Amino acid sequence: MVDYYCAATSPFAYLGHEAFCEMVRKARVPVALKPIDTVRMFAVSGGVPLKQRAPQRQAYRIVELERWAKYRGLPINPQPKHFPVSNDPGNMWLLAAVESSVEDGLRLLGAIGRAAWVEERDVSDTATLRALAGELGLDVERLAERAAAPDTCARYDALTQEAIDRGMFGVPTYVLDGDTFWGQDRLDFLERALTKDTNRKR
Repeated sequence: MVDYYCAATSPFAYLGHEAFCEMVRKARVPVALKPIDTVRMFAVSGGVPLKQRAPQRQAYRIVELERWAKYRGLPINPQPKHFPVSNDPGNMWLLAAVESSVEDGLRLLGAIGRAAWVEERDVSDTATLRALAGELGLDVERLAERAAAPDTCARYDALTQEAIDRGMFGVPTYVLDGDTFWGQDRLDFLERALTKDTNRKR
């Protein structure tokens, strides 16, 4: 099992998402999709919101986004119109989707990433989330109801605290057998670990 800690609007989650999904499918390893509140995590881990970072760091972030997009063969607008926006609405919809299947949640996360970083759509807006779910053939009304439910909010809070308790400080973060891999640029290391894990269980 790979624990996949993410945030709906993370550009690096978007950049690594397809590669990660292909990797776990190939390894036949189940995934636990765990969207978390990065604002709350940053507050206790020393992270700084994008607009508060030094100009040098903001500039280099753009370079990295473009570099990784080219490497992965993905389109990206590194400075989209609707960013930064709150992760919370998208994360709640992800939790609602996962109730049906992890695959639904993974598909929705991919769609949210494309909408934010390619299609110039506001993924903090409920109308956008409804449209994205509909485009995937998901049950929009059920997702909307579950995304707003108190127990879904409680689950979101619990996952965020879980990430904090496990010492996390950024997304995406992947955890396999207690080993943590932070960032989509660590997927090669995760793949090696998955290969070893799969071979060991044969």
